[in-house]
Amino acid sequence: MLKLIRGIAEYRQKVRPTYTELFAHLAHGQQPDALLIACSDSRVVPNTFASTDPGELFVVRNIGNIVPPCATHGGLHLSGEGPEDGPAPAAAHSEAAALEFAILKLEVRDLIICGHSHCGAMTALLDDRDRRSSIHRWLEYGEPSLARLRAHPLPNSGLSPVDQLSQANVLQQLDHLLSYPEIRKRVDAGTLRLHGWWFDIGHAEVLHFDEASGRFVVIDEQEAARLLDRFGAD
Repeated sequence: MLKLIRGIAEYRQKVRPTYTELFAHLAHGQQPDALLIACSDSRVVPNTFASTDPGELFVVRNIGNIVPPCATHGGLHLSGEGPEDGPAPAAAHSEAAALEFAILKLEVRDLIICGHSHCGAMTALLDDRDRRSSIHRWLEYGEPSLARLRAHPLPNSGLSPVDQLSQANVLQQLDHLLSYPEIRKRVDAGTLRLHGWWFDIGHAEVLHFDEASGRFVVIDEQEAARLLDRFGAD
């Protein structure tokens, strides 16, 4: 806590003066470029590795960067119709509400699922868990990721089982996003793009899932240039 308080004091002295005008503008509203769903892990720092300023990234963080699929929590369709199959668990409502706000209100163009190496949530999925815990109940939404990895192991990845599961989990959560009809409709129409990212903590590298090669690729200068050309043409 002492470090946080000192940090606020340093922010007021050194950082705040350079952001006063920006925050005065943001006080009237926000127009972020993307919604990024990341793990709550303190080592994962999206605004740092993506070099974003305040107002540019709408971030949702939870244990395991998980998106409960539409059908598992009452069928919220992001269309204002409400649930079809009864009330959803509160945790599932949280992610659905964030998706709804980002897509229907903020009209973001891109949705990003960002996993990471050495993930505690993925370790818990692989290990026996206390079936009475809140963590277990939440990680039930990650069971399809474990099934996916067992059915389709990552070939010659060189990654630990936890990191293999973490990457498989990113891909599974992208599938979960597509279970929402409004998201599927916008993706099919080309007005919304989905992306899978993975942060390698030990190497401080950001990777993205490249559909052409079927693997996660480091976003270095060359890869960034290729992605900029691709998205600039969209």
